[in-house]
Amino acid sequence: MNDRLRRAAALWTWTGQARPPFAHTPANGQESVWDYPRPPRVVADSRDIIVRVGGVEILRTRRGLRLLETASPPSFYLPFADAVRGAFVPAEGSSHCEWKGSARYWTLVGGDVRLERAAWSYDALEHPFEALRDHVALYPTHAECLIDGEQVRPQDGGFYGGWVTDEIVGPWKGGPGTGGW
Repeated sequence: MNDRLRRAAALWTWTGQARPPFAHTPANGQESVWDYPRPPRVVADSRDIIVRVGGVEILRTRRGLRLLETASPPSFYLPFADAVRGAFVPAEGSSHCEWKGSARYWTLVGGDVRLERAAWSYDALEHPFEALRDHVALYPTHAECLIDGEQVRPQDGGFYGGWVTDEIVGPWKGGPGTGGW
C-alpha cells in the first residue's frame, strides 16, 4: 500500500467516517470490511461450514460464529463440540488480543497430517465476547475450509485469521503497508 492510502486509512480511523474513500463498494449480497465495527462484534452464522485436514473432515457445523472487525475479513469461531475427537491437540505458545484476552494455540490433526499452531481459542472471555467460549478459530492457510461449498481463501499476511469469500470486499489489513490499519 502506498503512503497516500496509508494516510487516508489513518485519517479515516481518526475522523470516524462511514467508509474510507479507497474502500471498494460492495455489490448486492456483499459486505465491506470497512462497515464492520470496532470493537468487533460476534454474529451467529448457520451456514454449512466444513474443515478438512489432509483430506479428512475434522469439523462440520451450522453453529459457527463470525467475528466482524473493521478492515479485516471475518474470523470464524467453530464449536469444539462439532469437531472430530482428537482433531485439536494443545500446542505451545499464546498471544494476546486487546478485546478477547489471552489465546491458546492448537495443532490440527487429520489422518497422518499435523498442522502445528494452526488454530486458537480463548478460555477467559468477558462481555461481549463470552459467546466465543468453547469455540476455536483457525487459519484457512493451513486447512481446507468451506462455507456452503465455497472454498475459503486466507487473509493476506501470516498473523490474521480472516476467512476471505466472495461475499466480502476490501481492501483489508494484512498485506504490505497495512500495518497501521
